[in-house]
Amino acid sequence: MIVLDSSAFFSMDALPEEEHVCPPGVIRELTKYEDPRLALWGDMIRVSECSKESLAKVEDAAKKTGDAGRLSPVDMTVLALAVDVNGTIWSDDYSIQNVAKVMGLGFKPIGMKGIEKVVKWNYKCIGCGKWSKEKYPECPICGSPMKACRRK
Repeated sequence: MIVLDSSAFFSMDALPEEEHVCPPGVIRELTKYEDPRLALWGDMIRVSECSKESLAKVEDAAKKTGDAGRLSPVDMTVLALAVDVNGTIWSDDYSIQNVAKVMGLGFKPIGMKGIEKVVKWNYKCIGCGKWSKEKYPECPICGSPMKACRRK
């Protein structure tokens, strides 16, 4: 089973012949960006929700890699749906690929080269320089924005 992310839809000329599915959030994103393919393919796209249990597994894995602050809620549901259906994710999103690799899920980049290795992220305040393993909207010390940096 193929699980489609929004980035896959933006890169594809045709739907895959294999059985495929996407979470409702992907359809909302395609609608938001007024993707004309949605009008052509709308009736042929299978849409399904992910389970809460799978979503919790994805959130745990994303925290371990530091991708929790880089993944949107829709990205999380794409990963969780892949867990539920034991599917391969089609996505050009590097954070989705990163978490998929850590979780042992298959993925296929569509319009770009995929990741070569797993990257783990930390976050650094651009003001005071404080480091954090989790992304905060602003630094808890000085209130400046946080910047993602690869762990060494």
